Amino acid sequence: MVEMVIRNLVSNAIKFTSENGKIHISLTDNMNNLQIEIHDNGIGISNDDQEKLFRIDSNYSTKGTNGESGTCLGLIICKEFIERNNGTIWIKSHPGEGSSFFFTIPCAN
Repeated sequence: MVEMVIRNLVSNAIKFTSENGKIHISLTDNMNNLQIEIHDNGIGISNDDQEKLFRIDSNYSTKGTNGESGTCLGLIICKEFIERNNGTIWIKSHPGEGSSFFFTIPCAN
């Protein structure tokens, strides 16, 4: 499940970042949790739209940098997978400055 989440977030970062953009992936060990960050310097997302990303009851969709379509269903599934593994997922983003998607999962004993 975690591998699928990482693939989806990286795929989205590619979709919403220009051809010469940058994507960084980092892992931080925070005692009992691992925190993964997928950061891009792409188009970014407004605060209003960020609130819609992980909600099944919103009808949010936007085009990628090459006109690719998206429905945010992948992000909703990512949220479900992370929460089923006792983790959390969130975003920090500003239009024109890129996005950082974070998630945590508990470390194995």
